[in-house]
Amino acid sequence: MDYRILSIGALSVHELWDKQADARTPHATTTLVRSGGKVIVVDPGLPGQVIAARLAERCGLGVEDVTDVFLTCFRPAHRWGLTAFPKARWLIAEGEREQVGAALIEKLGQEEDDEIRKLIEQDVAVLKKCEAAPDKLAEQVDLFPLPGYTPGGAGLLLSHINSTTLIAGDIVATAEHLEQGRVLRGAYDVNQAQESFMEAVEIADVIVPGHDNLLLNPTKRRF
Repeated sequence: MDYRILSIGALSVHELWDKQADARTPHATTTLVRSGGKVIVVDPGLPGQVIAARLAERCGLGVEDVTDVFLTCFRPAHRWGLTAFPKARWLIAEGEREQVGAALIEKLGQEEDDEIRKLIEQDVAVLKKCEAAPDKLAEQVDLFPLPGYTPGGAGLLLSHINSTTLIAGDIVATAEHLEQGRVLRGAYDVNQAQESFMEAVEIADVIVPGHDNLLLNPTKRRF
């Protein structure tokens, strides 16, 4: 099993920086995981054409080589490039799929603006194509529930011989959030998000955050 970062994400505005730049379009960190016959793209946060180029540049692979795409959550910043992989299996944690789906259907029933209804319907159609992720996506690649920032968010736990890597999504957003022990603003359930954050820090030697480069866990021994 091996993994590598395809694209380093960014927040629209970094809430923990003293000096703020202009707001930008947020995008998630995208990771490639290979194990056995599985080639898994996690959180395709850039447009499809860009993700395809990153895949070729970083790994020498094409979009047709990808067997699975896993979303740590259903937020748009984590799925901009999802449609670049029409032949892959789209996966998301069951809790996220069910709770986000219910919220979308409720919102659709209440919305009267036709343009907004079309956008909601598009999200519903994408979510319907996403399957509930199994507990084990591949050898040494396990689903790791991390609810709280979104209703049913989840990461992937990668098991190495002497260490673990957690692709954490928005539960650990950036290096500053990890260093300061803080959860990204706007959590669906702040208390639950904080509990998930602590679980992530407890289990992982290396963390792939939602919107930053991979990080060594400062609370762990070096290996």
